[in-house]
Amino acid sequence: MRIVLNGQQAFGQAVLEALIERGDNVVAVYCEPGDAPGRPDPLHQSALEHGIPLLQPKSFRGERVLSEFKDLEPDLCVMAYVTRIVPTSFLNTPVYGTIQYHPSLLPAHRGPSSINWPIIQGEKETGLTIFWPDEGLDTGPILLQKQVVIEADDTLGSLYFNKLYPLGVEALLESIDLVKNGKAPRILQDESDASYESWCNDDAAMIDWSQSTMNIYNLIRGCNPQPGAWTDHQGDIVRFYDVKIADMNGEPGSIVATTSDGLIVATVDGAIEVMRLRENDGPKIRAIDSALAVGTSF
Repeated sequence: MRIVLNGQQAFGQAVLEALIERGDNVVAVYCEPGDAPGRPDPLHQSALEHGIPLLQPKSFRGERVLSEFKDLEPDLCVMAYVTRIVPTSFLNTPVYGTIQYHPSLLPAHRGPSSINWPIIQGEKETGLTIFWPDEGLDTGPILLQKQVVIEADDTLGSLYFNKLYPLGVEALLESIDLVKNGKAPRILQDESDASYESWCNDDAAMIDWSQSTMNIYNLIRGCNPQPGAWTDHQGDIVRFYDVKIADMNGEPGSIVATTSDGLIVATVDGAIEVMRLRENDGPKIRAIDSALAVGTSF
C-alpha cells in the first residue's frame, strides 16, 4: 500500500521508523509547519534523512492542499499524533481511508488531554484506540483498542512513555496489517459511554487544599510533567512534581515536616511528601533544596 504518514514529534518519528524498518511504502510525510529553533521536530528530521517527501501545510483546508494530497495517490493515511483539524475531504481521499491513534479507550476521554484525565480522576486503567476519524472530535468508528493498567505511582510521563507510546506504535502497525488484509473492523462508538475533557491547563492544575489527599495526589501525578500542578505562595507559583502519600496531619496547605527526600505538606485528611518542585519559571529542583521551610503555608 501507498501510505502517507501525518504526525509530529517523537511518536510520529517512531511510527515512521517502524514502517520503514519493516518495508512499508511510505510515499510522503505531513508534519507541523516550521521547526522551532533549537527544537527540531524529530519526524521532520527523520523524513528528510530517509528522503521521503515532506509536506507542511499551515492548514489542511483548501483545494491546493487537497490536490497535493490526491496527487500522492494514497491507499491509506496514518495519523500519529495530529492535533489540528483535518477535514473529511482529506480523510476520505485514500483508497482505504484514514486511521488515527488516540491515547484513551474511546469513547471515554475524548479531547486533547486524554492521558492526564484518567489519572486525575483516579481511574485504574486506560488504554489507546486506533479509529477511523470523521468530522467529529474523536468520534469515528473503532478499529482496535489496547488496555493498560494505571499503577498507583504512574504519572502522565510514565504512563505515556512506558506504556501508551510503545504500545501505540505496535497498535498502528497491527491496524495497518488489518487494513491490508481486509480485516479492519469499523465498530461504532457507544455514545452513552462517551466523555470529553478539554485541555489540562493551569486552570485545571491548580491545587485545592480543601480536597482529599488522594484527589491532590492524583492531580499532581496527572499533571507531571505538564502542565505541573501548582499552588500559590506569597504571589509566586510553586509547581509540584514527584510526590507520594505521607502519614501525617496538619493545617491543609502547610509544610509540617521535612525528610531526607523532601517536604511534607498537609491536606485536609493527611499529607503528601513533595520530592521535586519548581518555583515560578525556575528549574525543577529537589524540594529539600528549596527555600521553603516548615511552617510555610500555601
